[in-house]
Amino acid sequence: MREIVLDTETTGLDPVSGDRIVEIGCIELINHLPTGENYHQYVNPERDVPAESFRIHGLSEAFLGDFPIFASIADQFLDFIGDDKIVAHNASFDMKFVNAELARLGFAPIPMSRAVDTVQIARSRFPGAGASLDDLCRRFGVDNTSRTLHGALLDADLLAAVYIDLIGAREPGLDLTARSVGSETVTQRGEKTFRPPRPHAVSVAEGEAHEAFLGKITDPLWKA
Repeated sequence: MREIVLDTETTGLDPVSGDRIVEIGCIELINHLPTGENYHQYVNPERDVPAESFRIHGLSEAFLGDFPIFASIADQFLDFIGDDKIVAHNASFDMKFVNAELARLGFAPIPMSRAVDTVQIARSRFPGAGASLDDLCRRFGVDNTSRTLHGALLDADLLAAVYIDLIGAREPGLDLTARSVGSETVTQRGEKTFRPPRPHAVSVAEGEAHEAFLGKITDPLWKA
């Protein structure tokens, strides 16, 4: 089973009012395990980046101006996500921005039926508890100390780790996830302890007691 963990950064909160995507990050999962394959792209939004959004992700208009516009990367992005499930934190937010970008180019929207919303899962499992990505990282012991600013690929990677615990797909006591670090994949495995075989030889007294016991058996089959 293939799933795509998706996160976006944007110029604001509402694509209808003209806000655009500035960064896309995707992590590929196969049977709930990261494969090390990912998709990451900064996007020129063809507009300014408001100060309040810059404070969240640190991506300036000047920096983004050197990257392609969404129209140039749409095919590559769609090829990567394929027709598979999309896992996102507050999925309606990311999906409305992706679909707004696709609509500008005449592409069909991605149906919400393909989306798995980890916020809804968290609120269902832990009613009344915090459901932000940072809250869930703390709950499941996922190291998020490098998250000083929001970043699409970093947040997608953290969400992939959280999602595995959130749905109970991780074996208790074991870390079977192959976490992607750049293009390098690291798999953690527990160490095995090998012990020497214990002696099982029969003592002289045990052998004599066994022979005495066999002598009491009438017409044993092995003497027929």
